[in-house]
Amino acid sequence: MAKVNLTFVTEFILKGITDQPELQVLCFVVLLVIYLVTVLGNLGLITLIRSDARLHTPMYYFLSHLAFVDLCYSSAITPKMMVNFVVEHNTIAFYACATQLGCFLTFMITECFLLASMAYDRYVAICSPLHYSTLMSKRVCIQLVAVPYIYSFLVALFHTIITFRLTYCGPNVINHFYCDDLPLLALSCSDTRMKEILIFAFAGFDMICSSSIVLTSYLFIITAILRIRSAQGRLKAISTCGSHMVAVTIFYGTLIFMYLQPKSNHSLDTDKMASVFYTVVIPMLNPLIYSLRNKEVKDASKKVLGKGCEILKTLKLRK
Repeated sequence: MAKVNLTFVTEFILKGITDQPELQVLCFVVLLVIYLVTVLGNLGLITLIRSDARLHTPMYYFLSHLAFVDLCYSSAITPKMMVNFVVEHNTIAFYACATQLGCFLTFMITECFLLASMAYDRYVAICSPLHYSTLMSKRVCIQLVAVPYIYSFLVALFHTIITFRLTYCGPNVINHFYCDDLPLLALSCSDTRMKEILIFAFAGFDMICSSSIVLTSYLFIITAILRIRSAQGRLKAISTCGSHMVAVTIFYGTLIFMYLQPKSNHSLDTDKMASVFYTVVIPMLNPLIYSLRNKEVKDASKKVLGKGCEILKTLKLRK
């Protein structure tokens, strides 16, 4: 008899990070502070890059899109996550859950390939400085950003459709703080083996492709740096890549831990803690990592603050 794919569940309940009452208020406050820093940091970085002509370069073009992606996928997860600490049952509608999963996958995969584009940009800047303006033309930069967005959207749409065409006829409590593939598969009444293979295949492909670009770029960068005779020149070259290397290590390390391990080794509770890093912490850290040690961003910030102070002084004098 043929299987009929029916959906019995109309909403899910997100279990959240912890169900201990004494930690609810503390977690809410911490998440609220982190989210506010994330929003202000990423919006501030985007505004600085757009408003200061000195930052209209390929490196900052990629960085502005990275800030946008961080802001989007943090906003897809964190607000709903915080609700879990102020309500008894944090429910999410079936299609709202699908939307959250689709948005999260889109921006997460986009970040993977944006980091690869940024690594290629640093490779060209250090290894072929004389041809940098030609190799990293405006058209090339647009392509290096547009392709990750389009590819990520299509992959996310594909995975989301498959996940939400499965049958959910049993418990509806997701052992996670957002709608993710693996916790949803644990609730499905359908055969999920093909979906699990697809997750492993696509996650492996995305990480291998993007990380290969990053590793190859840095292999050439390190070789080029070792050829630089002056210590000052080496330090300058390293400083342009240091922030990116930190961001890449944290991001890829967390994803490898999450998605490229056998199912038998998966612990959803452990995965939840790891997920906090790339859904909440990394979007907050990235603008700090890329701006605090960056002289051009600091100068642009001082310029904007200076203009703000002048406007305030003018307004006070008029009063």
